[in-house]
Amino acid sequence: MQTMDLTNHFKKALFIPQMKATTKAEALEELLDLFVNEKLVKNKYIVLDMLNQRETLGSTGIGSGIAIPHGRTTATADVIIAFGRSQKGIDFDAIDHQPVHLFFMVIAHPNEQGNVYLPVLGSLVTILKDSHNREKLNTITTFEELVSVFHGE
Repeated sequence: MQTMDLTNHFKKALFIPQMKATTKAEALEELLDLFVNEKLVKNKYIVLDMLNQRETLGSTGIGSGIAIPHGRTTATADVIIAFGRSQKGIDFDAIDHQPVHLFFMVIAHPNEQGNVYLPVLGSLVTILKDSHNREKLNTITTFEELVSVFHGE
């Protein structure tokens, strides 16, 4: 599968090299706060409710230490991605029952321009399937290192 260039969806202000969260609820809120602080989300609680409802359908903890909480909401204008890393790992009800270390929160408007929400999710999963990429992401400390992984460096 061809992956799209995701680097234009990453912003330094949406990057947490070491999350403070210790629970699933705290992780969702910590990542969402990045969007709120950058004024990319109009109403935190509408988005948090949407994310929690999405989690009731099935955990977005996809295994191998990765979670991709995601959803569509009119509280944002475009496709936005926040990244967070937890060295200790967080119980996120992942499908493999293992702690999650790498978090990619993807939020999109229901009618976002370019219709890239699903291709973004697909590209993330494809890139994260590679154990070499996961190993690199588990050791990054800077935004530039995050971007280099997605450039295939």
